[in-house]
Amino acid sequence: MDIAIVGTGYVGLVSGTCFAEMGANVTCVDVNESKIRSLLNGEIPIYEPGLDEMVFRNHREGRLNFTTDLATCLDTVDIVFSAVGTPPDEDGSADLQYVLAVAREFGKNIKKYTILVTKSTVPVGTAKKVKKTIKEELEKRGVDVPFDVASNPEFLKEGAAIKDFMSPDRVVIGIESEKAKEMMSKLYRPLMLNNFRVIFTDIPSAEMIKYAANSMLATRISFMNDIANLCELVGADVNMVRRGIGADSRIGSKFLYPGCGYGGSCFPKDVKALIKTAEKNGYQMQVLKAVEEVNEAQKSILFNKLKKHYGGDLKGKKIALWGLAFKPETDDMREATALVTINLLLEAGCKVCVHDPVAINECKRRVGDVVIYASDMYDAVLEADALLILTEWKQFRMPSWGVVAKSMKRRLVIDGRNIYDVAEMAANGFEYDCIGR
Repeated sequence: MDIAIVGTGYVGLVSGTCFAEMGANVTCVDVNESKIRSLLNGEIPIYEPGLDEMVFRNHREGRLNFTTDLATCLDTVDIVFSAVGTPPDEDGSADLQYVLAVAREFGKNIKKYTILVTKSTVPVGTAKKVKKTIKEELEKRGVDVPFDVASNPEFLKEGAAIKDFMSPDRVVIGIESEKAKEMMSKLYRPLMLNNFRVIFTDIPSAEMIKYAANSMLATRISFMNDIANLCELVGADVNMVRRGIGADSRIGSKFLYPGCGYGGSCFPKDVKALIKTAEKNGYQMQVLKAVEEVNEAQKSILFNKLKKHYGGDLKGKKIALWGLAFKPETDDMREATALVTINLLLEAGCKVCVHDPVAINECKRRVGDVVIYASDMYDAVLEADALLILTEWKQFRMPSWGVVAKSMKRRLVIDGRNIYDVAEMAANGFEYDCIGR
């Protein structure tokens, strides 16, 4: 099957490459000429384990191609995926200008039956706008070309996106016609052969599922952060609480880990967008508003703990940060707790030294030279007055505490991800502060 994917960002490039891996002939389209040139030269614009090798192999074997012009491939493709960005507007609602631009280009150029599938995360009702836009373009041309629209939201976790695509929990497809269902079933047949769940729904339900899923996961995180903060006040251990409630089969253990706040490209944006969608329809998402408030407050928790250890005076202190990305196995710093923490530390007059296995360049792009960039985790703690753990990279799980102890001015570790053992830290002579214990 021949397909096109518009947008070579995280979702588009991973999806296009995985479809090619499954045997489809894929053309990835992007208006950014330099990005397309880089991809044609084998340069991958995002960090995702295993993606570069898969892109190279499928491009070499002719199943994965790149272009800046959607019109050139519309004569041959059966399905076009729209995977362009939907950044939040100032009011938190999703900006659909790029989604509708794809719809216009689609309507201007299709000559035979083709499906336009929205893969971007979009508010409920977007498919109607997409369909209306396509019809307007066909009317301008004075032609009546048959088409369908569909919704196929992505559920990819950064750092594990290839596995998530090839071995999904579920594939959700919103359709309006039997013909669209037949075509989408043909495309996803390799996954159906492996008994992965493909769930067909109406389009509004498919659009809502993505927002509801991410909002539920964000809710669990904020709930556990609230519980963790209360545990500290009453003398309970949140790890024991987490295990106790996670053993309940109705609750389960996933996404019950407290920390210093969630970030990334999905949870913050999708929670805001769902709140805004509700407001536009005369409804208040009270739980999600609380989820957002808790998360924003949680991003300051390590700084507040540090201030308490130093009696409120942090001026001139050297603070080391391990971890900049919002989660391990990615260089993504969108809405990352590190950005909030760095800003608070600098405002307090601290000297900040940071290290991350892959996000250093992204941090340089975002904050510039206002912090010191350490070449490794041990360089970061030299003469440091405290070490803050912001991302649970595997490299940070078993450091040489003897080296760290000799390097630091004060052996103070504040762990925003609860990855160390309290007794072990005490045995190594550290003051150890974490979340909810």
